[in-house]
Amino acid sequence: MSTDGAGRLATSDGDSAYIRAVLNILEDYAAEKDLLAQTQRALLNILDDFDGEKSKVERANLQLQTKTIQLARSNAELEQFAYVASHDLQEPLRMVSMYMQLFEKRFKGQIDEKADKYLAYAVDGSKRMQALIGGLLAYSRLGNADHGSSRLALDGVVDTALANLQAALLETGAIVTRDPLPVVAADPIQLAQVFQNLIANANKFHRPDVRPQIHLSAVRQGPQWLLSVEDNGIGIEPQFFDRIFVIFQRLHTRAEFPGTGIGLSICKKVIERHGGTIWIESQLGQGTSFRFTLPALETP
Repeated sequence: MSTDGAGRLATSDGDSAYIRAVLNILEDYAAEKDLLAQTQRALLNILDDFDGEKSKVERANLQLQTKTIQLARSNAELEQFAYVASHDLQEPLRMVSMYMQLFEKRFKGQIDEKADKYLAYAVDGSKRMQALIGGLLAYSRLGNADHGSSRLALDGVVDTALANLQAALLETGAIVTRDPLPVVAADPIQLAQVFQNLIANANKFHRPDVRPQIHLSAVRQGPQWLLSVEDNGIGIEPQFFDRIFVIFQRLHTRAEFPGTGIGLSICKKVIERHGGTIWIESQLGQGTSFRFTLPALETP
Protein backbone atom coordinates (compact mmCIF):
# COMPACT_ATOMS: atom_id res chain seq x y z
CA MET A 1 0.00 0.00 0.00
CA SER A 2 0.99 3.70 -0.53
CA THR A 3 -0.46 7.23 -0.17
CA ASP A 4 -1.51 9.62 -2.94
CA GLY A 5 -0.77 13.34 -3.00
CA ALA A 6 -3.58 14.12 -0.56
CA GLY A 7 -2.29 11.61 1.94
CA ARG A 8 -4.97 8.99 1.30
CA LEU A 9 -4.19 5.31 1.15
CA ALA A 10 -3.85 3.97 -2.27
CA THR A 11 -4.15 0.26 -3.06
CA SER A 12 -2.54 -1.63 -5.79
CA ASP A 13 -4.25 -4.30 -7.82
CA GLY A 14 -2.53 -6.96 -5.73
CA ASP A 15 -3.75 -5.39 -2.51
CA SER A 16 -7.31 -5.25 -3.84
CA ALA A 17 -7.19 -8.92 -4.80
CA TYR A 18 -5.91 -9.77 -1.34
CA ILE A 19 -8.70 -7.82 0.35
CA ARG A 20 -11.33 -9.44 -1.87
CA ALA A 21 -9.92 -12.84 -1.02
CA VAL A 22 -10.11 -12.09 2.69
CA LEU A 23 -13.67 -10.84 2.32
CA ASN A 24 -14.59 -13.98 0.40
CA ILE A 25 -13.07 -16.13 3.13
CA LEU A 26 -15.03 -14.21 5.75
CA GLU A 27 -18.21 -14.65 3.75
CA ASP A 28 -17.52 -18.37 3.33
CA TYR A 29 -16.83 -18.64 7.05
CA ALA A 30 -20.09 -16.89 7.86
CA ALA A 31 -21.96 -19.23 5.48
CA GLU A 32 -20.25 -22.30 6.97
CA LYS A 33 -20.99 -21.02 10.47
CA ASP A 34 -24.65 -20.62 9.55
CA LEU A 35 -24.68 -24.09 7.95
CA LEU A 36 -23.04 -25.53 11.07
CA ALA A 37 -25.66 -23.87 13.22
CA GLN A 38 -28.40 -25.37 11.05
CA THR A 39 -26.73 -28.78 11.26
CA GLN A 40 -26.51 -28.50 15.05
CA ARG A 41 -30.20 -27.63 15.25
CA ALA A 42 -31.04 -30.57 12.99
CA LEU A 43 -28.94 -32.89 15.17
CA LEU A 44 -30.66 -31.61 18.29
CA ASN A 45 -34.03 -32.28 16.68
CA ILE A 46 -32.90 -35.77 15.69
CA LEU A 47 -31.69 -36.41 19.25
CA ASP A 48 -35.01 -35.17 20.61
CA ASP A 49 -36.83 -37.51 18.22
CA PHE A 50 -34.47 -40.33 19.18
CA ASP A 51 -35.13 -39.74 22.88
CA GLY A 52 -38.86 -39.76 22.15
CA GLU A 53 -38.64 -43.01 20.16
CA LYS A 54 -36.38 -44.51 22.79
CA SER A 55 -38.96 -43.70 25.45
CA LYS A 56 -41.67 -45.28 23.30
CA VAL A 57 -39.58 -48.43 22.80
CA GLU A 58 -38.83 -48.63 26.52
CA ARG A 59 -42.53 -48.28 27.33
CA ALA A 60 -43.38 -50.91 24.70
CA ASN A 61 -40.74 -53.28 26.12
CA LEU A 62 -42.09 -52.76 29.62
CA GLN A 63 -45.62 -53.49 28.41
CA LEU A 64 -44.37 -56.57 26.55
CA GLN A 65 -42.56 -57.83 29.65
CA THR A 66 -45.70 -57.28 31.70
CA LYS A 67 -47.83 -59.13 29.13
CA THR A 68 -45.27 -61.95 28.99
CA ILE A 69 -45.36 -62.33 32.78
CA GLN A 70 -49.15 -62.26 32.75
CA LEU A 71 -49.27 -64.84 29.94
CA ALA A 72 -46.82 -67.12 31.73
CA ARG A 73 -48.90 -66.83 34.92
CA SER A 74 -52.09 -67.50 32.98
CA ASN A 75 -50.57 -70.56 31.26
CA ALA A 76 -49.33 -71.89 34.60
CA GLU A 77 -52.76 -71.42 36.15
CA LEU A 78 -54.42 -73.08 33.15
CA GLU A 79 -52.05 -76.05 33.32
CA GLN A 80 -52.66 -76.34 37.06
CA PHE A 81 -56.41 -76.19 36.50
CA ALA A 82 -56.24 -78.85 33.79
CA TYR A 83 -54.13 -81.06 36.06
CA VAL A 84 -56.43 -80.69 39.08
CA ALA A 85 -59.61 -81.02 37.03
CA SER A 86 -58.49 -84.12 35.17
CA HIS A 87 -57.02 -85.67 38.33
CA ASP A 88 -60.16 -85.06 40.39
CA LEU A 89 -62.44 -86.27 37.61
CA GLN A 90 -60.69 -89.60 37.33
CA GLU A 91 -62.01 -91.12 40.57
CA PRO A 92 -65.77 -90.55 40.06
CA LEU A 93 -65.47 -91.53 36.39
CA ARG A 94 -63.61 -94.68 37.37
CA MET A 95 -66.49 -95.56 39.70
CA VAL A 96 -69.11 -94.86 37.01
CA SER A 97 -67.18 -96.97 34.51
CA MET A 98 -66.73 -99.81 36.96
CA TYR A 99 -70.43 -100.00 37.86
CA MET A 100 -71.48 -99.68 34.22
CA GLN A 101 -69.28 -102.65 33.33
CA LEU A 102 -70.63 -104.63 36.30
CA PHE A 103 -74.17 -103.78 35.23
CA GLU A 104 -73.41 -104.88 31.67
CA LYS A 105 -71.89 -108.13 32.87
CA ARG A 106 -74.79 -108.88 35.22
CA PHE A 107 -77.78 -107.86 33.11
CA LYS A 108 -76.67 -108.11 29.48
CA GLY A 109 -79.23 -110.09 27.49
CA GLN A 110 -81.83 -110.04 30.28
CA ILE A 111 -83.79 -106.96 29.17
CA ASP A 112 -83.88 -106.39 25.41
CA GLU A 113 -81.60 -105.61 22.48
CA LYS A 114 -82.09 -101.85 22.77
CA ALA A 115 -81.10 -101.93 26.43
CA ASP A 116 -77.96 -103.90 25.56
CA LYS A 117 -77.12 -101.39 22.83
CA TYR A 118 -77.61 -98.39 25.11
CA LEU A 119 -75.55 -100.08 27.81
CA ALA A 120 -72.74 -100.75 25.33
CA TYR A 121 -72.78 -97.06 24.32
CA ALA A 122 -72.56 -95.99 27.95
CA VAL A 123 -69.66 -98.36 28.71
CA ASP A 124 -67.80 -97.29 25.56
CA GLY A 125 -68.39 -93.62 26.39
CA SER A 126 -67.03 -94.00 29.91
CA LYS A 127 -63.93 -95.77 28.59
CA ARG A 128 -63.29 -93.03 26.01
CA MET A 129 -63.77 -90.36 28.68
CA GLN A 130 -61.24 -92.13 30.89
CA ALA A 131 -58.78 -92.17 28.00
CA LEU A 132 -59.36 -88.46 27.31
CA ILE A 133 -58.91 -87.48 30.94
CA GLY A 134 -55.78 -89.62 31.18
CA GLY A 135 -54.37 -87.92 28.07
CA LEU A 136 -55.26 -84.46 29.37
CA LEU A 137 -53.61 -85.29 32.67
CA ALA A 138 -50.44 -86.41 30.89
CA TYR A 139 -50.47 -83.25 28.74
CA SER A 140 -50.92 -80.93 31.72
CA ARG A 141 -48.16 -82.65 33.67
CA LEU A 142 -45.66 -81.63 30.99
CA GLY A 143 -46.06 -77.99 32.03
CA ASN A 144 -45.10 -78.79 35.62
CA ALA A 145 -42.02 -80.92 34.93
CA ASP A 146 -38.58 -79.65 33.96
CA HIS A 147 -36.72 -81.95 31.63
CA GLY A 148 -33.40 -83.24 32.85
CA SER A 149 -30.02 -82.24 31.54
CA SER A 150 -28.34 -85.61 31.97
CA ARG A 151 -26.91 -87.57 29.08
CA LEU A 152 -29.53 -89.84 27.56
CA ALA A 153 -28.93 -92.55 24.97
CA LEU A 154 -31.91 -92.50 22.62
CA ASP A 155 -31.40 -96.14 21.66
CA GLY A 156 -32.36 -97.10 25.22
CA VAL A 157 -35.38 -94.78 25.09
CA VAL A 158 -36.57 -96.42 21.87
CA ASP A 159 -36.10 -99.88 23.44
CA THR A 160 -38.47 -98.81 26.24
CA ALA A 161 -41.03 -97.48 23.75
CA LEU A 162 -40.89 -100.68 21.67
CA ALA A 163 -41.34 -102.83 24.76
CA ASN A 164 -44.47 -100.87 25.68
CA LEU A 165 -45.81 -101.30 22.13
CA GLN A 166 -44.87 -104.95 21.72
CA ALA A 167 -48.42 -106.34 21.64
CA ALA A 168 -49.67 -103.76 19.09
CA LEU A 169 -46.63 -104.27 16.86
CA LEU A 170 -47.02 -108.05 16.93
CA GLU A 171 -50.70 -107.70 16.02
CA THR A 172 -49.93 -105.81 12.80
CA GLY A 173 -46.66 -107.61 12.07
CA ALA A 174 -44.86 -104.27 11.91
CA ILE A 175 -41.17 -104.19 10.97
CA VAL A 176 -39.27 -101.56 12.95
CA THR A 177 -35.72 -100.69 11.90
CA ARG A 178 -33.39 -97.94 13.03
CA ASP A 179 -30.03 -96.34 12.45
CA PRO A 180 -27.73 -95.66 15.40
CA LEU A 181 -29.30 -92.93 17.52
CA PRO A 182 -27.38 -90.20 19.38
CA VAL A 183 -26.90 -89.29 23.01
CA VAL A 184 -28.69 -86.08 24.02
CA ALA A 185 -29.62 -84.14 27.16
CA ALA A 186 -33.28 -84.91 27.82
CA ASP A 187 -35.90 -86.33 30.15
CA PRO A 188 -36.09 -90.11 29.53
CA ILE A 189 -39.79 -90.42 30.37
CA GLN A 190 -40.84 -87.54 28.12
CA LEU A 191 -38.69 -88.67 25.19
CA ALA A 192 -40.05 -92.20 25.59
CA GLN A 193 -43.54 -90.67 25.24
CA VAL A 194 -42.50 -89.00 22.01
CA PHE A 195 -41.09 -92.13 20.40
CA GLN A 196 -43.93 -94.29 21.71
CA ASN A 197 -46.58 -91.94 20.31
CA LEU A 198 -44.87 -91.60 16.92
CA ILE A 199 -44.21 -95.33 16.52
CA ALA A 200 -47.75 -96.14 17.70
CA ASN A 201 -49.17 -93.74 15.10
CA ALA A 202 -47.02 -95.24 12.36
CA ASN A 203 -48.25 -98.70 13.34
CA LYS A 204 -51.90 -97.71 13.67
CA PHE A 205 -52.31 -95.70 10.46
CA HIS A 206 -51.11 -98.41 8.09
CA ARG A 207 -52.63 -99.22 4.73
CA PRO A 208 -54.98 -102.22 4.56
CA ASP A 209 -53.17 -105.45 3.75
CA VAL A 210 -49.81 -103.66 3.79
CA ARG A 211 -47.37 -104.65 6.51
CA PRO A 212 -46.26 -101.56 8.47
CA GLN A 213 -42.62 -100.65 7.99
CA ILE A 214 -41.23 -98.08 10.41
CA HIS A 215 -37.73 -96.64 10.28
CA LEU A 216 -35.97 -94.39 12.80
CA SER A 217 -32.95 -92.31 11.85
CA ALA A 218 -30.80 -89.43 13.07
CA VAL A 219 -28.58 -86.93 11.22
CA ARG A 220 -26.28 -84.35 12.79
CA GLN A 221 -26.98 -80.80 11.57
CA GLY A 222 -24.59 -78.36 13.20
CA PRO A 223 -25.66 -77.71 16.81
CA GLN A 224 -28.64 -80.08 16.66
CA TRP A 225 -29.79 -83.55 15.72
CA LEU A 226 -32.51 -84.16 13.13
CA LEU A 227 -34.46 -87.29 14.03
CA SER A 228 -37.06 -88.99 11.85
CA VAL A 229 -39.76 -91.61 12.31
CA GLU A 230 -40.85 -92.76 8.83
CA ASP A 231 -43.57 -95.18 7.79
CA ASN A 232 -45.28 -96.60 4.70
CA GLY A 233 -48.80 -95.90 5.94
CA ILE A 234 -51.85 -94.06 4.64
CA GLY A 235 -50.21 -90.61 4.62
CA ILE A 236 -51.71 -87.18 5.34
CA GLU A 237 -52.81 -84.39 3.03
CA PRO A 238 -50.74 -81.18 3.30
CA GLN A 239 -53.65 -79.01 4.51
CA PHE A 240 -53.77 -81.07 7.69
CA PHE A 241 -50.06 -80.86 8.58
CA ASP A 242 -50.52 -78.17 11.26
CA ARG A 243 -53.89 -79.36 12.50
CA ILE A 244 -52.66 -82.75 13.67
CA PHE A 245 -50.54 -81.15 16.42
CA VAL A 246 -53.55 -79.35 17.96
CA ILE A 247 -54.90 -81.07 21.06
CA PHE A 248 -58.04 -83.19 20.53
CA GLN A 249 -57.87 -82.73 16.74
CA ARG A 250 -58.57 -85.89 14.77
CA LEU A 251 -58.55 -86.55 11.01
CA HIS A 252 -60.45 -89.83 11.19
CA THR A 253 -63.47 -91.16 13.03
CA ARG A 254 -63.06 -93.39 16.07
CA ALA A 255 -64.62 -96.21 14.07
CA GLU A 256 -61.76 -95.97 11.56
CA PHE A 257 -58.89 -95.43 13.99
CA PRO A 258 -59.22 -95.29 17.80
CA GLY A 259 -57.47 -92.58 19.79
CA THR A 260 -57.90 -89.40 21.81
CA GLY A 261 -56.17 -86.82 19.60
CA ILE A 262 -53.69 -85.92 22.34
CA GLY A 263 -50.58 -87.94 21.44
CA LEU A 264 -49.10 -85.60 18.83
CA SER A 265 -49.86 -82.57 21.00
CA ILE A 266 -47.77 -84.19 23.72
CA CYS A 267 -44.96 -84.82 21.21
CA LYS A 268 -44.97 -81.17 20.15
CA LYS A 269 -44.95 -79.87 23.70
CA VAL A 270 -42.13 -82.21 24.78
CA ILE A 271 -39.92 -81.39 21.79
CA GLU A 272 -40.42 -77.64 22.18
CA ARG A 273 -39.68 -77.84 25.92
CA HIS A 274 -36.40 -79.50 24.98
CA GLY A 275 -35.48 -76.67 22.60
CA GLY A 276 -36.43 -78.41 19.36
CA THR A 277 -39.12 -78.29 16.69
CA ILE A 278 -41.32 -80.98 15.15
CA TRP A 279 -43.03 -81.14 11.77
CA ILE A 280 -44.43 -83.59 9.27
CA GLU A 281 -43.65 -84.57 5.68
CA SER A 282 -46.15 -86.85 3.98
CA GLN A 283 -47.77 -87.97 0.75
CA LEU A 284 -51.27 -89.35 0.78
CA GLY A 285 -51.21 -93.10 0.28
CA GLN A 286 -47.40 -93.34 0.39
CA GLY A 287 -46.39 -92.82 3.99
CA THR A 288 -45.46 -90.20 6.57
CA SER A 289 -42.24 -88.86 8.10
CA PHE A 290 -42.34 -87.15 11.45
CA ARG A 291 -39.17 -85.10 11.86
CA PHE A 292 -37.99 -83.30 14.96
CA THR A 293 -34.83 -81.65 16.23
CA LEU A 294 -33.04 -81.86 19.55
CA PRO A 295 -30.01 -79.82 20.67
CA ALA A 296 -26.73 -81.71 20.40
CA LEU A 297 -24.56 -82.05 23.49
CA GLU A 298 -21.64 -80.25 21.88
CA THR A 299 -20.86 -78.37 18.68
CA PRO A 300 -18.62 -80.39 16.31
